[in-house]
Amino acid sequence: MSISKADIKGLSDELTKGADSGLRDWLGLIDGLGQLRRVSGADADSEIGAAADVLQQVAGAPAAIFDRIPGYNPEFRVLVNSFGHTDRIALTLGLPLGLSKVALSDVWREKIRTLKYIPPKFVKDGPIFENVVRGNDIDLTMFPAPKWHSLDGGRYIGTGSFDVTRDPDDGWVNLGTYRVMVHDSQNLGYYISPGKHGRMHRQKYFERGERCPVAMVFGSDPLQFLASSTEIPLGVCEYDWVGGVRGRAVDVIEGPVTGLPIPADAEIVVEGFASSEDLRVEGPFGEWTGYYGSSSRVEPVLHVEALYYRNQPILVGAPPGQPPDELSRYRAVLRSALLRDELDRAGIPDVAGAWQHEVGGSRLFTVVAINQRYPGHSREVLHLASQSRSAAYMGRYTIVVDDDIDPSNLEEVMWAVCTRSDPATSIDVVKRAWSSNLDPRLAPEEKAIGNFVSSRALIDATRPWEWRDKFPPVNVPSRDVREASRNKWAYLLQG
Repeated sequence: MSISKADIKGLSDELTKGADSGLRDWLGLIDGLGQLRRVSGADADSEIGAAADVLQQVAGAPAAIFDRIPGYNPEFRVLVNSFGHTDRIALTLGLPLGLSKVALSDVWREKIRTLKYIPPKFVKDGPIFENVVRGNDIDLTMFPAPKWHSLDGGRYIGTGSFDVTRDPDDGWVNLGTYRVMVHDSQNLGYYISPGKHGRMHRQKYFERGERCPVAMVFGSDPLQFLASSTEIPLGVCEYDWVGGVRGRAVDVIEGPVTGLPIPADAEIVVEGFASSEDLRVEGPFGEWTGYYGSSSRVEPVLHVEALYYRNQPILVGAPPGQPPDELSRYRAVLRSALLRDELDRAGIPDVAGAWQHEVGGSRLFTVVAINQRYPGHSREVLHLASQSRSAAYMGRYTIVVDDDIDPSNLEEVMWAVCTRSDPATSIDVVKRAWSSNLDPRLAPEEKAIGNFVSSRALIDATRPWEWRDKFPPVNVPSRDVREASRNKWAYLLQG
């Protein structure tokens, strides 16, 4: 099937304005764009993980859906690389296709600036209840959860997934993406990094001596997954956020076991309880830094009491790889918009652009472009950006450049670093900033005592304010002239 971009635009508008928005409708749209591949017969032991790695290492690669996986029900499917193309990110967010990365992030920023949250709508039934399994009849090993990386400690059913939890104090419901390993037919191990909202909820239950109710969703409307894996303000439910983006409420069902809201059109959902007393070794797992940063340790286990799944269910995989990968590509768009907003709220003038680079997993390498207005402007931006909520976690390098540099273009940024910064005078270092045990550069002895802090390098790659007018001029046309030239002479680049 192939349809025009104009038709896709119309379908995207329908998706945004209230048409059915489950994963399967979304797949129909990207299939129409020619961005979906189908693979039969790949095994879950190594081939699906290897194929996912190949796809996500190439910008603009298609998504792929696997079926007839040896050893499993031939109708059970696995989807990978959902967001490997900018247009698929745009489609999910209800934005125009064909934009550059920075332009897409800026349009997204404008859209969410006036976002009005819409709470979910509770319904009695939905496709997720096509198959219902309880108690000892549950067998989680029937799903083709791949071994994503060769050194993983097990099969991870939860990568392109999210956990639903509720704060026991105020009732706030959170959706968060955390890795989930299959221990056996009825038990799942899940690791949540310190400081994450789901861990905060879980710890509150444990401190009360209570079990923590959890629902896990392994395949959903892609916008719900995006919401669960980006920074939503503390106290805001991701369902409300998705409703605001779509302009209509998300249909949810009250989970029969936990009472937690689950998406009515999800693919696979489990409900259960975690206890501080039930711990098992989880990991290792190849993480978003491109390393096995957190090793393995005992972590809480979710004992599953109910399983729900659709006919011909689709397990969504979003395994971390070596950046730039799928995760870093969509997170860069969302986090860069958040960073730009934080700088605006701080009162920083003349920010021309901001980008959380894919090569740093959209966290480790941050660039802000400015039109310098006063002495110290660039240093102000450096320090504020490096400690902003969207960039502070495990940040490593923050760079500020002039507005003639595209902050998303790594080659332009590094050219500015090489030619406009001086190592002795252009670099500031911030010590004891927020890190994580996922940080591969954190010394083992520091991890052992829980000292999860690290330094930040802040690089001023702007023309020095004091003599910026005397700085040598560049030897290439302005950006506008270059763009016009590219359009005129594009045929010279064609084979």
